[in-house]
Amino acid sequence: MSEVEPPAKDPMKSFRGVMSGTLVCEAITVGLALPVVARLGGGVGTVKGWTVIAIAILLLVCCGLVRRPWVVPVILVLQLALVAFLFSITAIGVIGLLFLAFWLWAFWLRRDVARRMAAGTLPSQQQPPS
Repeated sequence: MSEVEPPAKDPMKSFRGVMSGTLVCEAITVGLALPVVARLGGGVGTVKGWTVIAIAILLLVCCGLVRRPWVVPVILVLQLALVAFLFSITAIGVIGLLFLAFWLWAFWLRRDVARRMAAGTLPSQQQPPS
């Protein structure tokens, strides 16, 4: 058996770009939800407000750390923290659910690409007909 050659372009590098872009978009979305916290959560200076601010900042920090293998569990924990807001500020919890659904789908796609890359069945790994 011949060893499968890696593709010329690294699909995981592209995935890291998607992760970074999504984290920035999510941080912006969470930050834009601060008026909701101010109105429905008792104010931005409360524990709820500071938690939302901390989550937005951590999402931006994770954007710069997407190469690290431990960042995926951190992203999922942040999503669960947002989903926990369903019980106090429903709008923030819904944001968490939407982004959690995206992240689960994206990680499933990443696993599928890694499996196909290991099997050598990605289109970029195929030899052109001679």
